[in-house]
Amino acid sequence: MNRIAKTGGETGGGADGTPAPRLGGGPGRVLVAVYAVFAIAATSRAGVQIATRFSEAPVAYLLSAVAAVVYILLTVALARGHRRLALVACGFELAGVLIVGTLSLLDPAAFPHATVWSGYGSGYLFIPLVLPIIGFVWLLKRRTAKP
Repeated sequence: MNRIAKTGGETGGGADGTPAPRLGGGPGRVLVAVYAVFAIAATSRAGVQIATRFSEAPVAYLLSAVAAVVYILLTVALARGHRRLALVACGFELAGVLIVGTLSLLDPAAFPHATVWSGYGSGYLFIPLVLPIIGFVWLLKRRTAKP
């Protein structure tokens, strides 16, 4: 029997067949809701920017679109219990915030218009910086013991 079958699937679970705690249940619902709000906000922002002013700052607007895709992915992954996908997406999000945040401070001319991740998410009260860390903590806390 393979590891996935032993652990109850991708969402985890014990070797004895007990299901893993739900990622999107209980307090996890708040995390899913926050990611959903950011998914809507980033998608709306990127859509309007790309449709109306793309030539002004294409890199910034495409980065906002990437952030939107990551937030949509995380919303779905957490809500449906896809732990591995959520971990990878949280890692990508944190790396994106740190890289874009650092580059936007070191070379502001490269980002003439703000993105969701510019200045470590300063335009969004630094929530984009804190959110993946909270996501990692939640995912690790909800993990069950390995056999």
